[in-house]
Amino acid sequence: TEKQIESDAGIAESSPDELASVLSKYFGFDEFRAGQKEIIQDVLSGQPTLVVMPTGAGKSLCYQLPAVMLSGLTVVVSPLISLMKDQVDALLKRGIASAYINSSQSADEQRAVLDGARKGQVKLLYVAPERFRNATFIRILSDSEVSCFAIDEAHCISRWGHDFRPDYGRLGEVIDRLQPASILACTATATPTVQGDILRSLNW
Repeated sequence: TEKQIESDAGIAESSPDELASVLSKYFGFDEFRAGQKEIIQDVLSGQPTLVVMPTGAGKSLCYQLPAVMLSGLTVVVSPLISLMKDQVDALLKRGIASAYINSSQSADEQRAVLDGARKGQVKLLYVAPERFRNATFIRILSDSEVSCFAIDEAHCISRWGHDFRPDYGRLGEVIDRLQPASILACTATATPTVQGDILRSLNW
């Protein structure tokens, strides 16, 4: 169910000391929670990774910390505007350049965020899956260095999941277009059937 991504563009070296240093400096933690370090190492090495981890167990760190270490942009697909804003606000307070694009913004605000992402001024960009209906948005992203593509609430990909969203089901095509160096899909709940559906949809 896993494969090594051929391109090593944007992949970061990740010694235990480096990971611990970034964890402390940016996130204020002295140690990782169970499973986090191994997941982060897989992400940094370019190993496509599916994470099923309970709510509150620290899934977001598994893409936020690699985003700090990777050279390019980390795109985070999230279904909830409120969640995007909360995470971006928290990251900005930690000194991590982050932004979101959603329907609450004007067209000018969205263009300014995208321009910053294209220029390498943003480390994490949060977007809703519906955003990828816009061909111009995908084209601009494809001109950026997308180091990591992270999918939150990944159970929404599966028709067998409890919260299927068709725009999630098209993310495999988006990934093929963007060719990110690393891919992470995470969810708090997914049966083996749903997990298999996620992997198939993302062409892993």
